[in-house]
Parts: sequence; structure tokens; C-alpha cells
Amino acid sequence: MKRKYKITENYWMSISDMMSALMIIFLFVAIAFMIKVQEQQREMNEIIVEYKNIKSEIYEALYEEFKDDFKYWDAELDRETLSIKFQEPEVLFAPGSSEITPKFKAILNDFFPRYIELLSQEKYKNVIQEIRIEGHTSSEWNNQKNTPEAYFKNMELSQARTRSVLEYTVMLPQVEAARPWLIGKITANGLSYSQRVIENGVENPNKSRRVEFRIRTNADEKMSELEEKTR
Repeated sequence: MKRKYKITENYWMSISDMMSALMIIFLFVAIAFMIKVQEQQREMNEIIVEYKNIKSEIYEALYEEFKDDFKYWDAELDRETLSIKFQEPEVLFAPGSSEITPKFKAILNDFFPRYIELLSQEKYKNVIQEIRIEGHTSSEWNNQKNTPEAYFKNMELSQARTRSVLEYTVMLPQVEAARPWLIGKITANGLSYSQRVIENGVENPNKSRRVEFRIRTNADEKMSELEEKTR
């Protein structure tokens, strides 16, 4: 019995040693995982800070450049989206037309070369992911409002309008030097009335009909890549 007891004791000691070893391994794995998570969080925080700083810097540069013009253009600069919004529909296009009015051409002649000169500076050009020309409409079409047909007709119109603005601005002689860089960044996006302006629960059709120049930085892409690594 004594001999048998020693065998059992040694057996349980071996199990105990193995469990201790496994616990140490699991501990090291957990520590390594925590270090990886902390490192990813640190990278994420750095990107967020960098994104906020560059976004704020671009906003301030745009504001200083155009602050005296917004009133005359009936335009505004959105800090959150870095979007310059041209909001006077009668100035932009005739109703139902994608042909740019002479007055809006005059505004674009003044605005766009200065806009691109600022964004294509060395300190900004490599962080600009996309310059989006966005066309927005109200939900109205003829006598219809907020219907599938109105949506698709307005989509066709908004896309045609943004293509007109894209072609006109990119081909301005004043931006010829920046055109190769610009072509790799600028896009035309017709959005119909998917982002119409609602005030007090009611659509404001005039404010809904607008053209926006919106900036996306590559911080968005970096954050997406980091999020993919953490999945």
C-alpha cells in the first residue's frame, strides 16, 4: 500500500507541475495579447490626434483664405466635414438643368484655383485622400415629392451637375500645374436628396439644393486599416 501511495503522489505532482506550466504559458499569452492591444490603442490614439490636428489646420487655412468671400458666395465652411457648401440654388443652376450658370462660373473661377493652390501645398497634399464634389437636390420633382421616381430623377440630375462642375473646374487654366495631382484626388458624387436639409422636422428645399466641396484625409484610411488588424 505504501508503494502504491507513492506512485499516486508522484502522479498528482506531475499533473500539478503540468498545470502550473500551462498557467505560466497562458499568462505569457495574456500578457502578449495585452501588450498588442495597448500598442494598437496607442497607434489608434496617435492617428486620432494626428487626424484632429491636420483637420483643424486645414479648416483654419480654408477659413482664413475664404472668410471674406463666403457672404458674397452664399457659402459656408463646415468644420466637422471640411466641406465648403454653395447654397444658393438660383445661382448654381437653372431648375432641372445641369448647365452651370454664368454667375456660378464666376464664383468657381475665383474659388477653385485658390482652393487647389492651398490644398496642393506640400504640407497638405500627401494627407488629402479625396476631394469630393457633391451634388445635392431637394426631394421635389415636377409635382412629385419624396417618391422613388423623384429620387431617381434627382439622382440623374445631381450626377450630371457634379460632372459639369468637375469638368469645368479641373479644366480651368489656373489649375493646369496641379492637374495631374488633382485628377488623382477629385471625384464627382451626385447624391440626389439622400442628404437633404431638415429643419424643425421639415425639409428646407432651398438649402437641400446645393453643391459641396468636401475633403477626406488619409487618416480615415489609416484608422480603417488599424481596425482591420484588431478584428
